[in-house]
This record gives sequence, structure tokens and C-alpha cells, in this order.
Amino acid sequence: MLKQLLQFNKSRNEKRFGNARGPLGATVIPEKAHNIPRELISRNAIRVIDQLLDAGYEAYLVGGGVRDLLLGGKPKDFDVATSATPEQLRGIFRNARIIGKRFQIVHVRFGREIIEVTTFRDNHAVADDNQQAKQSEHGVLLRDNVYGNLKTDAERRDFTVNALYYNPRSRELLEFSTGLEDLNDRVIRIVGDPQTRYREDPVRLLRAVRFAAKLGFTIEPVTEAPIREHADYLTHIPPARLFEEVLKLFMSGSATATVNLLREYHLFKYLFPDTDFCMENGREPDRAMVMNAAANTDKRIRQGKKVTPAFIYAAFLWPALRASMRHLAKEQNLPTQEAMQRAAQGIISQQLAYTSIPKRFLIPMREIWTLQLRLPRRQGQRAFAMLEHPRFRAAYDFLLLREESGENCQGLGDWWTRFQADSQARDQMVEELSQPEAATPAAVRRPKRRRPRRSGSNPPSTD
Repeated sequence: MLKQLLQFNKSRNEKRFGNARGPLGATVIPEKAHNIPRELISRNAIRVIDQLLDAGYEAYLVGGGVRDLLLGGKPKDFDVATSATPEQLRGIFRNARIIGKRFQIVHVRFGREIIEVTTFRDNHAVADDNQQAKQSEHGVLLRDNVYGNLKTDAERRDFTVNALYYNPRSRELLEFSTGLEDLNDRVIRIVGDPQTRYREDPVRLLRAVRFAAKLGFTIEPVTEAPIREHADYLTHIPPARLFEEVLKLFMSGSATATVNLLREYHLFKYLFPDTDFCMENGREPDRAMVMNAAANTDKRIRQGKKVTPAFIYAAFLWPALRASMRHLAKEQNLPTQEAMQRAAQGIISQQLAYTSIPKRFLIPMREIWTLQLRLPRRQGQRAFAMLEHPRFRAAYDFLLLREESGENCQGLGDWWTRFQADSQARDQMVEELSQPEAATPAAVRRPKRRRPRRSGSNPPSTD
């Protein structure tokens, strides 16, 4: 598909497919050049576009859905861009809901599927007042709701590969920049001046890395140049928004590549500062824990298994938690359980200053940590009770991850693996734990060592 598009790009000047100039100067790529499989597009997305077109508005499929279709993938989410305002959209769709203040969008719900619809944007510089657009003292756009046309909307997109517009009715693809060439060259290129665009929305720093990791693309040099220098722009983003970005970064099936790129561009320390410090200055198991957690997450996603942010955060913060526990145990001579409680409170408080962690994930994260202290306690009925704990499976997987990362857990993972697999041997396994660790027969006991005889003293009596 991309080879056909590249051939079309080369033949634009020859106008091989007739008039290649579309609305507002867009390049029009006909269906025989792009061959986007319409059957892979959500029926509800096409339904939304059809209703908007029938109502007299412009409407296109845009963003990652179009990009992934051109790359031969099967998109899960579909976004629509239209000339209709949020209020007009709500009038057309009874199942529509306007969300967001900084950047208003409309969610049109069809059962569990949500089609995200945005109004064509314009440059915030042409805003009439602060109700339409507003910037912080650092230049971050706090509000960006200036509406425009198709061309200005393309200029407000983040990257060229996400600035392609598809009309399912005419089956034509519209392009205003170098999106098709960049897809073919596997390059992430920002739309507009990188310094300005990153300052307006520092989350674009993370998006550049996420798309590069997810797609296996390289970041174009001009787009790449400011990333390290301005990584600290992320401190201007609210923790709640960064939490949402963390989910996208590490739960899209490319967490391993994402961690490597985030660290390469000095962005990781603005998401997980304590973890980054441990990976740079700590022990080898600290670095391995994070990388193995990322690899494990990617594997589970490929297998279609469930992944929870609680587990990811528990693993990423574990190196910092262990370091804090060692410090508390040494400096304050605290028992292990109390050291963990205090360390957890401190690490979580520091993390919340960077990315928020909702309670629905924070509570199970702490439970996974706490259960690491309970897993070694298997005597009596404790092992059987542990199997019934709702967080046992997550705690067990976490234990295996610790062992895989180089922690010495004294074979605990193997014991719990056997305990789960062989229900008939469980009583015996628990009973063996209550026996003395060095239970050796009396016949092989070591003889008592004789004390050396002092010089001039009488030898021991043999009577």
C-alpha cells in the first residue's frame, strides 16, 4: 500500500490521477492509490461521518486510525474531525457528550464503543478572548478552542503522520504536508516549529517517543533536537494528565522500547524520578526489575491478557521502595514490615507530585507490596489462606518478576509454583516447613571438638 502511495507522490506533478488539488489546497489521493480497506473501519465511525455529511457539515476520519490503516494495521480507535461545533454535534447526536475544558471534544457513544469527534481547530493566536484560548506563564496552552477549517486543522495536528484525512463516502485521502512520505520513510516529524509546539503542549514530547516506540519509527532530526533540552517542560503538566499519558506509554504493547527511548531523551526522570535514579545509581536488579516489568507487560498484551496500571506502578516503584526500606532499617533499626509501610508512604507521596495514581490502582499496588512480606510465611494454614487472597495471583507474578530480576528470594517462587500445581502435596509441603532446617540424623552428628590442652596441665582422666 505504501509503495503505491510513494509512486503516487512521485507522480503528483504529472497529475497522473487527474486533478490532485483538493479543498483548501489539499492533495487528493484516490482510492486506487491508497487502497484503505473500508471494511476495517468501525461502522459507528462511518455512521457518524455519514450523519454529519447529510447534515451539511464536513467530516473526515483522521489521526491514528488512518495512519494505522495505511500501515496495514487494524485500528482499535477511530477519531473524526468535522466543521460542526461541539454544540452542533450535541444537537445531531443524542448519544453525544461534550468533555474537556482545555480542548473540547465530543464523545459519541455506541454501547461500549466511543467515537471521538473534534471540531476543526485554528491557530490560538486568532482567538477573540481567553474563553477560546489561554496560555500559562510558561507558554503552555491552558485552553485551545479556536475553530477553523480543514487546512488550519491540519496545521494544528501534532505530527505529519497523524495529519491525513479520509472520507469514507468518496473514499479519498487528503494530505496537506509530508505525512505519506514520512509514513513510507518511517519518520516521526512534528507539524510546525518544534520549539513552539513542544512549549504549547509538552505532552507532545512524550507522544513523539510513544509513536516512535510503537511504530518502530525514527524521530526526524529537527523534531528530535529540542527533546532532551526541553524535557523539563513536563513539569508544567498536571500530574493527572501525565498519569493518562503513562497508561498510553506503557500499555500499548511497546513498553520496553518506550522505557529505553524515554531514558535516552531524559524524559523518564520526569515521570518516575526515584526509579530513574535507582536505575542510574542502584543495583543491577533495580534496572532489571523495570525492564523485565516492561517486557512482561508487552508479552501479556500480545497474548491478549489483562494488564493493570497497579502492577506496572508497583514494579516501577519497587527499586525505590527497596532502597528506602534499606535506609530506614539501617538508620532507624525498624522491623521489616514497619520499614515497608513508612517507605511506601514516602515513595508514593513523592511519586504523586509527578504523576497521580487513582485510588483504584493505588490500593492494589500497596497490597502487592505488602503481600511480598506475607508470601514467605507459609506455616500452618497461612499458605492455604494466601491462595484465597484476591491479590494472590498478582503478588505471585510479582514475586516471579523479582526473582527473574536477580533478587534472592530463596526459591520462594518455585515453592509457590509447586504449591499451586500439586494440590495433593500441599499438606506435606507445609509440614516440611515446620521441620528443623538442618534436620540431620544423630549418626552423622559432628563430634564435639576437644579443647587444646594447656602446657604443663594434667591430661584428662580416662577413668
